[in-house]
Amino acid sequence: MNNIAVILGAGSGTRMKSKTSKLLLEISGKTVIERAVEAFESAGCFNKILLVCRKQDVNEYRSMFSGKNIQFVIGGETRQKSVKNALRAIDEADYVAVHDGARPLIKKERIISALEEAKKCGAAAVGVKVKDTVKIIDKNGFVISTPERSSLFAVQTPQIFDFKLFKSAFEKAENDGKDFTDDCQIVEYIGGKVKMLEGDYTNIKITTPDDIPLAESIIGAEKGVLK
Repeated sequence: MNNIAVILGAGSGTRMKSKTSKLLLEISGKTVIERAVEAFESAGCFNKILLVCRKQDVNEYRSMFSGKNIQFVIGGETRQKSVKNALRAIDEADYVAVHDGARPLIKKERIISALEEAKKCGAAAVGVKVKDTVKIIDKNGFVISTPERSSLFAVQTPQIFDFKLFKSAFEKAENDGKDFTDDCQIVEYIGGKVKMLEGDYTNIKITTPDDIPLAESIIGAEKGVLK
């Protein structure tokens, strides 16, 4: 099968307060983006990786991943526009995975499981159960309702889709002027169903400076080394 992984790395990362891209910061000797790419390479079920990045980072990425089967795509102003640029670079595929480059600790087993589920259902995503009770409030801050916690998941990535389904849903969303911050929403918008798979709380997104030592602690714990 022709499966393609799209790894998004074009965000500005303003909350990281770093002059360089947060994906170029190191976690235990490897950059954030290297760890994300290696997870998909080790999964062994993708024919190609499309790395979506900022224009100013592309040369450094090319040097970093020299000799690898990686195609570079310049990102857009929003997540959806970055995904759009990636889809334009894909002629044909069976399944496409979309993953945040800022999630370097994704396990290859989760990637493989999500792909297998997408083959059955057309769309699948990794997420974790919400630990806290969630309240829905009105515009004045008053509680309207309390959803049943057991039915709530915090979605992560990868999110994997049948390519034709995803492309069709994407075109519909674009034509209707929608700009979603989550790729599953695009498929949900046309009435498609997405299977949620329980993942790992360790699949964190590198967003703020505190996330770097946290990621290093997770890696150390998995290796049996206390941080």
